[in-house]
Amino acid sequence: MKVSFINAFKRKASGGFALAVLLLFLPELSWAQTGIPLVSVQPSAAGGSDYSMSLQILLLMTLLTLIPAALITMTSFTRILIVLAILRQALGTAQTPSNQIILGLSLFLSLFIMAPVFEIAWATALQPYMNETVGFTEALDAAKIPFREFMFGQTRETDLMLFAELGGYQPFATQDDVPMVVLLPSFLTSELKTAFQIGFLMFVPFLIIDLVVAAVLMSMGMMMLSPMLISLPFKLMLFVLIDGWSLIAATLVTSFTV
Repeated sequence: MKVSFINAFKRKASGGFALAVLLLFLPELSWAQTGIPLVSVQPSAAGGSDYSMSLQILLLMTLLTLIPAALITMTSFTRILIVLAILRQALGTAQTPSNQIILGLSLFLSLFIMAPVFEIAWATALQPYMNETVGFTEALDAAKIPFREFMFGQTRETDLMLFAELGGYQPFATQDDVPMVVLLPSFLTSELKTAFQIGFLMFVPFLIIDLVVAAVLMSMGMMMLSPMLISLPFKLMLFVLIDGWSLIAATLVTSFTV
């Protein structure tokens, strides 16, 4: 009984595999019957290149897989995430708020800050491409322009010069001459520096509360009692009284030049 069940399962599995292989090659057979190649690049009338639909879909799927990396390297997400993580450390609340909440808040604040950039990229690149008024390459070049302007607005000139020197590039005449391989690490380095500067200024008031509580406990001879246990309610009370979350969100939003 067991052997017959295994044989029946094997037959069904082999049949399912054959069907999957057949379905995999059906699009190729249909394209071969029409005489249209699956992957082709042809020169366009405007002097560019026209890619076949299958190649465009492949490129689009590749770009979709790079969205998480683009979110970290080309938007305000990195600075916001680092500042919120430092804030949680300064409060001393361990895993409260949780990593999921910090990531969610960082994501939606990034969407709020980057909304003008996304709107420009949609109007100048994605919408014309969907209307078939521009090609894929032209749309990609147009989509990079608002993101480059955003990154240049947050990047320090010293960081840009550093990576240009490390890459062996000559001094750039204009911003258009700066390649993405130089702009991206310069932008990330500037974002890290700015995030730690904001985190330091935000950490100081909570550090003062910890020092005051530790000094009071030391003077009272209560050396076995953890200062963090006593200072945590005072830090939370101070943070709530000054409406800390709104203040931090406003500081992060206004720290960007869009």
